[in-house]
Amino acid sequence: MGIINVLDVSVANLIAAGEVVERPASAIKEMVENSIDAGATEVTAEIKNGGISFIRVPDNGCGMTREDAMMCLRRHATSKIKNEKDLYAIMTLGFRGEALAAISAVTQMRIMTAKEGEELGTLITASYGSLRDVADSGCPVGTTIICEAMFAHTPARLKFMKSNASETAYVASVMEKMAISHPEVAIKFIADGKLRFSTSGDGNLKNAIYSVFGAFATKMAEVRSSHAGVRVNGYISTPDNVRGNRAMQHFFINSRSVKNKTLTAALEQAFRSYIPHDKFPSCVLDITLNCALVDVNIHPSKLEVKFSDEKAVFDALYYAVRGALESSLSRPALETLKSESAKITEEKLKVISPFVPKDEKIKYDKITLSDITSEKIEKIVPQADSDVPKAEAPMPKREVVFER
Repeated sequence: MGIINVLDVSVANLIAAGEVVERPASAIKEMVENSIDAGATEVTAEIKNGGISFIRVPDNGCGMTREDAMMCLRRHATSKIKNEKDLYAIMTLGFRGEALAAISAVTQMRIMTAKEGEELGTLITASYGSLRDVADSGCPVGTTIICEAMFAHTPARLKFMKSNASETAYVASVMEKMAISHPEVAIKFIADGKLRFSTSGDGNLKNAIYSVFGAFATKMAEVRSSHAGVRVNGYISTPDNVRGNRAMQHFFINSRSVKNKTLTAALEQAFRSYIPHDKFPSCVLDITLNCALVDVNIHPSKLEVKFSDEKAVFDALYYAVRGALESSLSRPALETLKSESAKITEEKLKVISPFVPKDEKIKYDKITLSDITSEKIEKIVPQADSDVPKAEAPMPKREVVFER
C-alpha cells in the first residue's frame, strides 16, 4: 500500500485557513477588503475579546444573490477575476477567492446579504467548513458577516493566540490602515462595546488621518508629485516630528497597504540630511501606478509586492518627499539682512560725514555697504576750506652745547 494520501476536503480547508487566517485581524482584513470591493461607502468592524469570540462586519455594498452567497464559501470562488490574464492587472483588493472559505473553516459564520430591489435577503449559516442552512432573511441592502468562536475546533491554533488586548491591537492596526487608505469610505471600529475611531468618508485624507491618529495629523506636510508615470500623494512628518521606530510609516500601492524595502529606503534617503541617523520619519503615502507594473500575488497576506521598475518607483517617491521638505521648511528672508545692513550704513555715514551741509539731503536708505568706497566718500564729504588755519609743523629740537 502506498504512503501518499489524498487529504480530506476539511483538512485541506484547515491548511488553507492557516495561510490566510493567521489571527482575527487577518479575517477582518479580508472581510473589510471584500466590502470595499463591493462598492461600500460605510463599513463597520466590531469585535469582542480581541475577535476570538465575536466579529461583526456590516457594509452597505452591492450585496449578493442567494446563489452567489452560497458560492462565496467555496474555495477559489471569486467575482474579481475570470482568467489568467486578469492576474497581470489586478485592480481590486481581493482576488484569490479563498478568504471566506478559509474563515468559515475556523469559525461559526453567518452571512446576511441582500441586493437592491430584492424583497427578502439571504441568510447563510456555516460551521467550521460545513454549510448548515440557507434561508430567507429581512436585511438591508449590503452584506453583514458574523463570526464566532474562532479556532474553537483547532486548539493548537488557539493556544498560540496572544492576550485579548494584544489581538485587539492587531485588529486596530488593520482598521487604521483601511481607514487612511480609503478616506472615501466611512469606517468605524468598535472594540468591546467602545468606539475606537470613526472616519467621515468625505474623501479628505487629512481628515481621515486626524480621525485615526489625532493631533499627529497637524504636524505633517503634504506630498503631491508625479514622476515617470508614478504619482505620489499623501503626507509626511516634519523633521521636528520624528520617531524612534518605523511604526508610523504607512505605504499604499494603488490604495493597498504594503510593506516594501524600496519605499522605506526612498523615504529615509530623502530625510537623511534633515533628521538624526537614529530617528525615523512618519508618513501616509499612496503610490499610484499602472496595475500591470506591480505584482501583488506574492504572499497570502498580500502585504508584499514586486515592481517591474523599482528605480522608477524609488525616484518618484524620493523626489516627491524631498520636494515637499524643501518647500515646507522656512528659511531666513534676505529682506531682513538688507534692512539691517542699510541701518548700519546710515549710522556709519552720520559719523564719517560731519561736514555735509544741512541743505544737502542724502538718502541713506538707498546707500548700501557696497557703495561706500573711499572714492565715493571723498565726493560725499567736502574738503576743508582754504582759510581754515593749518597746524604748523613743530620746530626741531636743538642740542645746547656748553663750552669750557
